[in-house]
Amino acid sequence: MTETIGSGEFTYRPEHGWGKLPDGYAFGDVAAVGVDRWDNVYAFHRGEHPMVVFDKDGNFLRSWGDGIFTRAHGVHMGPDDTIWCTDDGDHTVRQCTLDGKVLLTIGVPGHATPYMSGEPFNRCTHTALSPQGDIYVSDGYGNSRVHKYSPNGKLLHSWGSPGTNPGEFNIAHNITCDGDGWVYVADRENHRVQVFDGNGKYETQWNNMHRPSGLFMTAGKCPLCFIAELGPHLPVNLDLPNIGPRISVWDHTGKQLARVQAAPSRGTAPGQFISPHGLAADSFGNLYVGEVAYTSWSRSFPGVEKPKYIRCLQKLVRVGG
Repeated sequence: MTETIGSGEFTYRPEHGWGKLPDGYAFGDVAAVGVDRWDNVYAFHRGEHPMVVFDKDGNFLRSWGDGIFTRAHGVHMGPDDTIWCTDDGDHTVRQCTLDGKVLLTIGVPGHATPYMSGEPFNRCTHTALSPQGDIYVSDGYGNSRVHKYSPNGKLLHSWGSPGTNPGEFNIAHNITCDGDGWVYVADRENHRVQVFDGNGKYETQWNNMHRPSGLFMTAGKCPLCFIAELGPHLPVNLDLPNIGPRISVWDHTGKQLARVQAAPSRGTAPGQFISPHGLAADSFGNLYVGEVAYTSWSRSFPGVEKPKYIRCLQKLVRVGG
């Protein structure tokens, strides 16, 4: 069993068995994770009771979202103790209270705009807020766009198109903002994170990553960005070493600081990953990683029968620094 993963100040100890579900509950793919200011953890998953909430010790607190969400994909914690939930199956973004009351819905539930039309939404993937409260949505699978909304949900501006050039996307899979208002987009199948100003002007890009899926930006003037990389999924490169799945850590200038992965990284043991899809950190620097392990199983372990239960949520306790 892996004792620690990572290096230097980004060294972590996997906490085996964290997250105690009540009898009768079972996780589907945990697509996204959020942490509130009390260090409670919100696991947004694809199954019954789609939002499951734990305290920092892994004790179950509550669940909600039945009858609301179709296919969990993204979570963003608002500064006003609300949570933004992105549902790519329902083509909507919903702002909710922390106990599940829907306050605002953007998009038409169950209605997708035409594929690659650029109109919101066709399988939107994630949501982020600017320091001023503007709302950014990555859109995502059926579009190659980012949409900017006012705090009350009015569409202000959109940018992006399919492709590989700067400002173009090949699955805009995740989005986040820093305290200065820069917008970071995980351009998954282009293997990069693109950086824009608040109005969509391309600034730069970060490379040297493989299928970036989840982004989490810490607060403050010199934030860190944690990136969940899905790693390879094709038969020809599935077992290629040193490309994930893994977590990487970058500073806000685009300097890579660390890789967090076991050896080998792909697997079901503590500290290993199958498909890290969403992540968040608490006030102690611990990481919570959600995985779409059920969806990825057949590609990750071809010919191996899928287990009835697969671990899809993992806590990594920070021991470095």
